[in-house]
Amino acid sequence: QVQLVESGGGLVQPGGSLRLSCEASGFTLDDYVIGWFRQAPGKEREGVSCTSTRAFVPYYRNSVKGRFDISIDNTKNTVSLQMNNLKPEDTADYYCAARKRSATTVRSMCTEDLAADMDYWGKGTLVTVSS
Repeated sequence: QVQLVESGGGLVQPGGSLRLSCEASGFTLDDYVIGWFRQAPGKEREGVSCTSTRAFVPYYRNSVKGRFDISIDNTKNTVSLQMNNLKPEDTADYYCAARKRSATTVRSMCTEDLAADMDYWGKGTLVTVSS
């Protein structure tokens, strides 16, 4: 079965950390660009961070630079998002998505590609940052 499954969301206080994981099954991440996206209530979906096994430099949106770190573990076919110094404005549903490397770039996937362009989406995990 081809799918992406996110985990690791939860409730955390401002300044805290969470580590999100996205496990792929039925396909290998090496052939794809992988991205983390988020959507807060009443707001549009936004690309948080995107990368691939061939990327020299991952993409991060400005508001998370220096706080979030994306990584791929090929042995586990998993992409993770380490989130540090979390802020209330980071509260959102977080989704991972995958698109064939031949069809996009790391930057494009996070900033230009449409949701319908993705080959696979996970169902999401909720991150709530609140005191």
